[in-house]
Amino acid sequence: MSSSESRNVQEAEAARRAAEVAVELSETDRPEDRRRLVAALNGVARSAGRGAGWSAGIARRGAGTAWRGAGRGAGSARRGAASLLNWLTAQVVAMGPRLKIRDQATLRAQFPGRTDEEIAELLIDRAARAAATVGGATGAWAALPTLPAFPAEVAAETLAVVGIELKLVAELHEAYGAPATGNVADRGRAYLAAWAHRRGVSVIPGGLMLVAGSPLARQLRRRLAARVRRSTFSLGPLFTGAVAGAVLNRGEVKRLGRDIVNDLRRYPVVRAERVSGPPLPGPRD
Repeated sequence: MSSSESRNVQEAEAARRAAEVAVELSETDRPEDRRRLVAALNGVARSAGRGAGWSAGIARRGAGTAWRGAGRGAGSARRGAASLLNWLTAQVVAMGPRLKIRDQATLRAQFPGRTDEEIAELLIDRAARAAATVGGATGAWAALPTLPAFPAEVAAETLAVVGIELKLVAELHEAYGAPATGNVADRGRAYLAAWAHRRGVSVIPGGLMLVAGSPLARQLRRRLAARVRRSTFSLGPLFTGAVAGAVLNRGEVKRLGRDIVNDLRRYPVVRAERVSGPPLPGPRD
């Protein structure tokens, strides 16, 4: 196997592991075993480090300073941030089709007697709890004597939380009977666009073309950059990062869920190809 083929396999492994963590956390209602979760996130981090070629010997403090662009390492920080965003973008695109999405019938069977609105609230609450758990577990790394490389830690939390959010976006569409259409890749791209724009699939501005320089590609990078900045809060000293990461993740997921639900209430069955009229508002911040 060539070096490029080996790296492709390693990168696919990171996306697969992150998807598994996202699905497991989103669908369970049992208190999580912290050691098992940390081990799973460590697996994502190791796959991220190998796939992206980050050195496990990077000092966390030095990398953190470089990431903020302080001092003499500002140029390296910009290059490192761009590299991280490029890698994360590819991973998130690869992760989408790997997420196990429950359709409306499955959701109603798992939550018998609940209305669509009640199911949506349960999905949002569980996703928020799952994302908070990831933030808390990542923050616990700061108290360990041996840490993965700083970029790998950030990448692991980012991928896991984005996976949780993507699954939430998709299942909210299913709960309201307005799923994306097409094959697995088409649906994955549609939900990724919905996540990036914080809109329902049927009212996404700018189209679904995910190519370099497209509106969707630019918005995806922007949203991932914001997600990476939030992930760095989980790496604060002692356990302060665990608290900050949990709180930030929980609040952000709930906000995302409310945005998607509001669109699904306003445009419950309108398909993207039927939308016409004046230009739609831009993506939500």
